[in-house]
Amino acid sequence: MKKTILTGLRPTGNLHLGHLFGAGENWKRLQDDYEFFLEIADVQALTDNFNDPEKVRKNVYEITMDLLSIGVDPEKVHFFIQSQIPEIAELTVFYSNLVTVSRLERNPTVKAEIAQKKELFGTNGESITYGFLGYPVSQAADITAFNGEVVPVGDDQLPLLEQCREIVRKFNSIYGEILKEPEQILSNTSRVKGLDGNEKMGKSLGNAIFLVDSEETITEKIMNAVTDPQKIKKDDPANPDVCMVYYYHNLVNKKNLNTVCSECKNGSRGCVFCKRELIAAMNEFLNPIREKRKYYEEHPDTVKQILKDGTAFAQKRATEQMEKVREAMKINYDID
Repeated sequence: MKKTILTGLRPTGNLHLGHLFGAGENWKRLQDDYEFFLEIADVQALTDNFNDPEKVRKNVYEITMDLLSIGVDPEKVHFFIQSQIPEIAELTVFYSNLVTVSRLERNPTVKAEIAQKKELFGTNGESITYGFLGYPVSQAADITAFNGEVVPVGDDQLPLLEQCREIVRKFNSIYGEILKEPEQILSNTSRVKGLDGNEKMGKSLGNAIFLVDSEETITEKIMNAVTDPQKIKKDDPANPDVCMVYYYHNLVNKKNLNTVCSECKNGSRGCVFCKRELIAAMNEFLNPIREKRKYYEEHPDTVKQILKDGTAFAQKRATEQMEKVREAMKINYDID
């Protein structure tokens, strides 16, 4: 039997190139070899979007269409909406008794996200909600509600998965060997940098190319991308290793990469020309995704049915798992 894999995305906005190369391409490779559950994590999205529920609701459908448009196959992957599986919330409550606040505060991923919030929004520690701090607990519930055995992650997500393993070990030590300790599959793609040279492409950082961006938007963004600051005149030689335009050529224009690199180094390539070539290559790369997405935009009932079917399948699996958990915890009361 195939092992069960669990992964997901928070519906806070459309997918960008970082999602595609950092996760989506990996998921497409894995979908043939595992029983694949893909969670649209709307509850976790509410941890820092609780005051804008309409945004989260809208993006449930937006990112589902994005995922379908890049080739995540609903015949192979169970798409489901987190909030529609109450067993996840139930497990989150149970697991919260197994983790200390100090342990959550030491989680490197949580610490990094809190630091980013402080930098972007000027927030302080007192403004961090219980729900946000407890994100690793919720994620552990996501994985174990479906008896997840494998989780695809990047390096930055490893601390979250380790926290899940700790919760599983603690639960099993008290209640018996009910839960499986999930293994990781590390992404073979490094994190995609932003147009501004930031090590991370992100929605909140304003440095991302989204899969839904129009040709006009792509043009504007790439024309403003960071290049080698030492290149002053058109014919000056430059260093492609510090140029974000070259960086993106390496993602979507590999067939011309050697030419781009050599011309950049010897000064025979101007930045404007290089950017316009990248714009053309980027649009050529995105056009098949746009065309497939247009189909789903014109067939919203198909998208809803995919989510309905996937959520129903996930519900059945979670129900079976929770029967075992409640029995182990002695809370399967026969009071009907």
